[in-house]
Amino acid sequence: MTTGSPIYMDNHATTRVDPRVLESMLPFFSERYGNAGSTSHRYGWEAREAVDAARESIAAAIGAQAREIVFTSGATESNNLALRGVAERALSKKSNRPPHIISVVTEHKAVLDPLEFLNQQGCEITLLQVEQAGSDRAGMITAEQMAGALRDNTVLVSVMLANNEIGVIQPLAEIGALCRQRGVLLHSDATQAVGKISVDVDCLQADLLSFSAHKLYGPKGVGALFVRRSAPIVRLEPLIFGGGQENGMRSGTANVPGIVGFARALELCIDEMSVEQPRLAALRNRLYAGLVEQLPDVTLNGPALNPVEHQTDLIRLPANLNLCFSYVDGEALLLDMQDRLAVSAGSACTSANPEPSHVLRSLGLSEDAVRSSLRFGLGRFNTAPEVEAAIEAVADSVNRLRKLSSMA
Repeated sequence: MTTGSPIYMDNHATTRVDPRVLESMLPFFSERYGNAGSTSHRYGWEAREAVDAARESIAAAIGAQAREIVFTSGATESNNLALRGVAERALSKKSNRPPHIISVVTEHKAVLDPLEFLNQQGCEITLLQVEQAGSDRAGMITAEQMAGALRDNTVLVSVMLANNEIGVIQPLAEIGALCRQRGVLLHSDATQAVGKISVDVDCLQADLLSFSAHKLYGPKGVGALFVRRSAPIVRLEPLIFGGGQENGMRSGTANVPGIVGFARALELCIDEMSVEQPRLAALRNRLYAGLVEQLPDVTLNGPALNPVEHQTDLIRLPANLNLCFSYVDGEALLLDMQDRLAVSAGSACTSANPEPSHVLRSLGLSEDAVRSSLRFGLGRFNTAPEVEAAIEAVADSVNRLRKLSSMA
């Protein structure tokens, strides 16, 4: 942490680029700056070799083949390519019945907004409700729910693996098995999961999977979409035309430095996961315990916290904490702490929207509870002393604001 800067605990929004990642990228800005599409000289060959090696590495990290990785500008583009790519291909067949897509009310807007667009184009959309607040599995859906929603004209299911606000991990392997039985494609926005928990596309039986570098200590502006190329072969309509890169699925000059950094970041996450998972869970659990000790009327939003020693069969991301501080406005709390602590009231992509979090509302929380909630996302560079300082900062601000409110 830079002296004088607030403690950063907003790692679900973005992460600091690891210095080891930056080091791997730098030569591709200066010495090895060729276009990976240039096939007539050494500069292009070097760039192409670097992209190929990164593709192999990223594929291996999720149990895929290199030819199944499509590089994009990030998970939002990956989600759009997956959803619209499948749906627009289905719409073009002009069946007597419109294509049907199933998703979940707590999905990121990068899924919900494309689904709204596709609904306007003629697709039928079903959004499943989640387990309500008060349950240890709050925010979760079940395979049984999915089975009841599937129809003969269902072409795609899209379920986020790990939620960006409440950290809930969905039973995707069970859902994947059901979809495979029914011949329905499964897409997952795994942006918050890849690099944080074990992700294997075959174990999940996922056909499409979106993820992004900047959530795992890599650079912004680069992501990927896994597109299964066998059993079944998934065919998509592209969103971007103009050069035929990425096997025709995503035209445009490859972001070579970003792709190299993406691969290095994911390699580091995989190598360090066995140590980092319990470390972050311990910091997160200490943060929660300290705040509950210091403050009354603090409620956990989302599923239960796994004990540090149980980092298997996770139902919540190890570094995620979402809390409601009753009788305090969340935005006022953020402003009061801004010089000491950087956290958020919800998804970074919707922070400009004054509406309360759709994820927390989907849990059945009141508007007051939603507006009194904050999200803490711990990460690689957070330390135990920072957690203690964060507990002090939050407790000071909550007590001050509650006192001012009682005097008003």
